[in-house]
Amino acid sequence: MICAMSFAHSSKTRNMGLLPAAAALFSINEETDAAVIAVQIRKGGISANMEKTMEKTMEIKYLKNLAKLYPNVAAACTEIINLQSILNLPKGTEHFMTDIHGEYEQFFHVLKNGSGSVKKKIDEEFGNTLSSRDKRGLATLIYYPELKVDMVEKTEENLEDWYKITLHRLIQVCKRIASKYTRSKVRKMLPKDFAYVIEELITEKEELLDKEAYYNSIISTIIRIGSAKEFIIAISNLIQRLAVDHIHIVGDIFDRGPGPHIIMDKLMTYKNVDIQWGNHDVVWMGAAAGHKACIANVIRIAARYGNLDMLEEGYGINLMPLANFAVDTYGEDKCECFKINYDAGQYNTKDIEWDRRIQKAIAIIMFKLEGQIIKNRPEFAMEERLLLDKMDLEKGTVMVDGREYPLEDRNFPTIDPKDPYALTEEEEEVMERLQSAFTKCEKLQKHVRFLFSNGSLYKVFNSNLLYHGCVPLNEDGSFKKVEFFGKTYSGKALYDILEVYARKGYYSVNKDERKKGQDMLWYIWINGNSPVFGKDKMTTFERYFIKDPATHVEKKNPYYYHVDDEKVVDQILEEFGLDAETSHIINGHIPVKVGKGETPVKCGGKLLIIDGGFSKAYQKVTGIAGYTLLYNSYGLLLVAHDPFVSVEEAVRSEKDIHSQNMVVERTYLRRRVADTDAGKELQERIEELEKLLEAYRAGIITEKV
Repeated sequence: MICAMSFAHSSKTRNMGLLPAAAALFSINEETDAAVIAVQIRKGGISANMEKTMEKTMEIKYLKNLAKLYPNVAAACTEIINLQSILNLPKGTEHFMTDIHGEYEQFFHVLKNGSGSVKKKIDEEFGNTLSSRDKRGLATLIYYPELKVDMVEKTEENLEDWYKITLHRLIQVCKRIASKYTRSKVRKMLPKDFAYVIEELITEKEELLDKEAYYNSIISTIIRIGSAKEFIIAISNLIQRLAVDHIHIVGDIFDRGPGPHIIMDKLMTYKNVDIQWGNHDVVWMGAAAGHKACIANVIRIAARYGNLDMLEEGYGINLMPLANFAVDTYGEDKCECFKINYDAGQYNTKDIEWDRRIQKAIAIIMFKLEGQIIKNRPEFAMEERLLLDKMDLEKGTVMVDGREYPLEDRNFPTIDPKDPYALTEEEEEVMERLQSAFTKCEKLQKHVRFLFSNGSLYKVFNSNLLYHGCVPLNEDGSFKKVEFFGKTYSGKALYDILEVYARKGYYSVNKDERKKGQDMLWYIWINGNSPVFGKDKMTTFERYFIKDPATHVEKKNPYYYHVDDEKVVDQILEEFGLDAETSHIINGHIPVKVGKGETPVKCGGKLLIIDGGFSKAYQKVTGIAGYTLLYNSYGLLLVAHDPFVSVEEAVRSEKDIHSQNMVVERTYLRRRVADTDAGKELQERIEELEKLLEAYRAGIITEKV
């Protein structure tokens, strides 16, 4: 779609008519016209007639560009008919997931089953003609075709019959699931190796007698030439892709779990995907930009959750300089304050003492680097987080909020009491090498560029407002004003300016602006005024070194106490340009403690918190393994998930992991593409094409044959 001139997005110019009587206006010499307009502007304005002339000139320029795509009446008419028909198709299914935290196996399973979308299509297609067991088997085959076929081949006595029955069923499901898309869109998604065959099978009507033999011959030939397994894999993957039209990741792909890099590789294979950055994503973005404090945070969390292998093997980050430094500095230290929160099935406990020392070494470096930022950026207002200089190493105590606490760890050989935030030469060398490793890691840079190009701090899409954390509020529910670099921001403006700085931190070629942007990436990760953090402070120091749990408390932003206040929720929706009566907020970040009676549905369904605990570290707290959300042509559906055991168990038992569905909103008049943001764009395109038709018929633009 060409949007060569800005007028195409102006309500004034979109509503202008293009009447034959106005054709004379377009004979004005464009260069002369532009010069006259320039003089008028310098004099302080332009006349109404001149403004009208300028608008018409811009419109004709745009229509001439549009005519390059649609060079005659027939081409324009064909496209209008095509777009108008698309508007009447059912809207595509949107799939919302959040707080994945590196748990790639569970994420892949939810992605494959579309949070129950595939199973629903199987039920719709076969109804009572298939047993529940056969439906489960078919669903499992679609999710894991390679593993399921391998299993069947070892046990099935009449494999040819199984192939024939299975192929017919898969084609039926594929037909149904593809029916809500145009043939052109389906064609673009077809697997390369079997594109022609699949298109023939899902577009032909099997019940027609003159086509039945043709149809059956294709299936028989697929089996005879030994391509059945590959065909099943291809069509199953196509069904998975067709089940969901658009994927929304509402933050926190990274940290805690072992496979964020695997998740990113998978997401990059999807066309329609967007990401609302979470605080854990942002700290990785800062690390990729080369910000040392962000790098230290990323490594510390990986060590904390026993995932250093992910950095070394997944991203090829060389941790040996850090490991050697940790052993040399803390070799006799048991580092008991630096426990590893590991998955017993994935972590080698032989590494535990090694990883504790690495965790301590990078944590001390992190506290020093963060202290340097706080001192250099007084506008961040984080002086209360300067705690290294509050330690009395002789007494073994630390002052926090005016109260003295005993330190659980007293071995700090790299901290100089006279200058506690200065790195030692060895620490400087370690961080220089780590900075080089992060900035030169091709895979990490590719993933982070994808986060920047397909992501943002918030998104408005189809009357839904998506963000990871919160909109910072005051106690009374009003927008909190935040000041930095001499200006004050709140609400949507706060999100917007933080995103500007985040992008500068990665892309800016101006050294000072890039440094400011990188410090802001760290700010977004950790500051009490950051929308994606949403707490007054991050008490990492206290959790390591102070036993009193009262010091570990991180107070939530008042936003979380107003999520059932309709006035506040409406205020937020309106701030982002949405109709409070018909819109929703889709919110991640805060686990929903189902075991304690919490619900993800807030404010009568206007606000939905869908983080229920993908991360295994949170599942004991939440009582479930995550919420996801579906938004299809019939409404909004929340899906709760049971913990995922393993791929092998899912295939063997043919058991799905979504435990229950909750209808949030049901529409009895099925939503169409016309009711979506994409539909509005298509409607604008139709209006532009109709103006092009009018210009052709008025003789203003000449057709090309």
